[in-house]
Amino acid sequence: MHIQSTLLNGVRLIIPPTNFEDFRGSYVETYNQRLYQEAGITMDFIQDDISTSRQYVLRGIHGDNNTWKLISCLYGSFYLVVINNDPESPQYHQWQGFTISDQNRLQVLVPPKFGNGHLIMTQTAIFHYKQTTEYNRAGQFTIAWNDPLHKIWWPISQPILSSRDMQGDKA
Repeated sequence: MHIQSTLLNGVRLIIPPTNFEDFRGSYVETYNQRLYQEAGITMDFIQDDISTSRQYVLRGIHGDNNTWKLISCLYGSFYLVVINNDPESPQYHQWQGFTISDQNRLQVLVPPKFGNGHLIMTQTAIFHYKQTTEYNRAGQFTIAWNDPLHKIWWPISQPILSSRDMQGDKA
């Protein structure tokens, strides 16, 4: 298991503890509480969620003030954006992009007060995340994927979006 800091304080890039492949296929240990806690990831994950999407679907950018997320890709590939949405942080509005896939098996740990969004790059992909709180739509913020304030780079210019993700939160 290997954990790297990223450009965003508190966000971590993780190579899982076990990633084995041979002629039969592959085996990946996506989470082991003891190993993650020994590595300093001590939060208590209480819910797992997946979303399955087709190519060029962009979900997000969503977040809240309470939830840690451990994000991985079970199948396919997606471009993940993580953005600091904490007005008290010197990195407020800064973002970083990651390519996560079933080939590289990378994980991204996202702290509270950060938003995340992902764009599907393969025909289909399965986005998986563990979280430290139960889902609460009313407590979430949404940042428009193309908000000019953030100047986020995406690999395509016309993704498939829900109306929520297209507009973001309106003041």
